[in-house]
Amino acid sequence: MKGRTLIRHAKEGLKNLGRNGWMTFASISAVTITLFIVGIFLLLIMNMNHIATSIEEDVEIRVYIDLTATPEQQEELRGNIETVDHISSVVFLSKEEGLKQFIDSLGDQGEAFLSLQNENPLNDAFVVKAETPQLTEAVAGQIAQFDYIDRINYGQGVVERLFSVTNYARTIGLALILGLMFTAMFLIANTIKLTIVSRKREIQIMKLVGATNGFIRWPFFIEGLFLGVVGSLVPIILIGVGYAYLYKGISHRAVEHFISILPVYPLTIQIGIILLGMGAFIGIWGSMTSVRKFLRI
Repeated sequence: MKGRTLIRHAKEGLKNLGRNGWMTFASISAVTITLFIVGIFLLLIMNMNHIATSIEEDVEIRVYIDLTATPEQQEELRGNIETVDHISSVVFLSKEEGLKQFIDSLGDQGEAFLSLQNENPLNDAFVVKAETPQLTEAVAGQIAQFDYIDRINYGQGVVERLFSVTNYARTIGLALILGLMFTAMFLIANTIKLTIVSRKREIQIMKLVGATNGFIRWPFFIEGLFLGVVGSLVPIILIGVGYAYLYKGISHRAVEHFISILPVYPLTIQIGIILLGMGAFIGIWGSMTSVRKFLRI
């Protein structure tokens, strides 16, 4: 298609939007409201997945060394642990460091345990991380067979329930967002179809006077694209500004140390691209499917 012809179709499509003001407004409003809801759910699901992943990555195995083990025996134990499959790291944690971590984790209440520094009751330990959190139980089982171990702790029982909950959360989140996207496509496409249906006679007259299908389709293609893109810009801006404000508020609270949400960038950019793509696709699809019906004369 020549550039001049494409420009002509674009102008015609934009003029048609002005001629059908209320229907254009209705279509853009439908796109805006529906994609805003989709965007909010995307924010929630992506942050929920991030939090679940962060919690899983914090799962570690603490192998407490027998108090009677010599330095040579500790090194032997370390070597044995490193031979286990699916281990990503093995870090030695002295009992002094372990006590300091314990006191720091209690905040102001930790001062009550400062007296333990003179007579530390803790064991030296190896902190082991599996390649994937789901392999933690299997790795701990293999490590438990070695000598010079006092005990192993990886949150037995709790870890299994944690993985079960996070897997359910991901599955439910994915099902919700897919269902919402299909609902959005249906609602938006049908609203845009109403805009096209209201001009049924115009399409039929153009067809009867000899206009080709392509000549008729292109202005509606431009209209659908414009409706989808403009309708998606408002929710993109609202979600971007709102999430930036929310993130700033959370970052100044203590909850940040326990639950961290995704940073504003690139999250809002990613969601913006998804919403823009959805708006453009649904707008074009709704227009083209409606026009095709009236081209059969």
